[in-house]
Amino acid sequence: MLYDEWLSGWLKNYVEPSAKRRTYARYKEIVDLHIRSQLGKLELSEITPYLLQCYVTELMKSGNLKTGNGLSANSVNSIITVIQSTLKVAFSLGMIDDYPGDKVRRPRANEKKVECFSASEQKKIEQYILNCGNSRFFGIILCLYTGLRIGELLALEWADIDMTKDEIRVSKTCYYGKDENEAFARIIDTPKTTSSIRTIPIPKQMMPHLREAKKKSHSAHVVTNGSRPISIRSYQRSFSALLKKLEIPHRGFHSLRHTFATRALECGMDVKTLSEILGHKNPTVTLNRYAHSLMEHKKEMMNKLGKLL
Repeated sequence: MLYDEWLSGWLKNYVEPSAKRRTYARYKEIVDLHIRSQLGKLELSEITPYLLQCYVTELMKSGNLKTGNGLSANSVNSIITVIQSTLKVAFSLGMIDDYPGDKVRRPRANEKKVECFSASEQKKIEQYILNCGNSRFFGIILCLYTGLRIGELLALEWADIDMTKDEIRVSKTCYYGKDENEAFARIIDTPKTTSSIRTIPIPKQMMPHLREAKKKSHSAHVVTNGSRPISIRSYQRSFSALLKKLEIPHRGFHSLRHTFATRALECGMDVKTLSEILGHKNPTVTLNRYAHSLMEHKKEMMNKLGKLL
């Protein structure tokens, strides 16, 4: 069987029925853009570890279809993951005698630097939002005190907030992609992992602001553009414009989540609790991502201890 034929069968029978729509769309994009053109005409039995390694090398050198330059290590690793999955299923079904995917050397991906706002920058953002009268900016403060991702924030409805228990129930996220009719649309889905479905306690100081925001709201959603849901890109642009207005160096919206995690560690929150609030798969993910913040916190604690000498 040609690999191209197997790729279609794998997507149709092993990915689409069980994976989330967003995952299926991403895998299909990788297959159609990168894998079919280079490897599709090969027989499954012709795919060897060395051939795959040569393919990885080419992706690193000239895999970017727009610029002709190399792809990032993260992008190449995503392609490798798809190839490995297709070959692993083929091997389990007896379609190939050996599984060549585990012999591929992955490029080392550089961990992205965690950027967060300083305490003074955070205070400046909060003071402006609470006094500007623009209710849609309130979601920014909510992220600073709950660690919500932007998709989770924009999918959040008032029904998800328990005003008596001071809790947020995170059970869905939103993104923009193709719907079942292949039209570009706003899609609401469950989070990618089960650990992302969680309950987040809300600081009591936030509750008066939340109740006031709910009184003024004309929508089921917490963050809106008038009475309509707001798009992710529009909200990101509004956030960038806000930072520019406040003369704060630009950082991505996800930095709000990093800022929450950093402040939580500075306040002494244990990593397991923080991991559960953030919706990480396990505390190891949290430890790896915020190792620098943890070290800074440890140094601060040790300096305080030193003052007792």
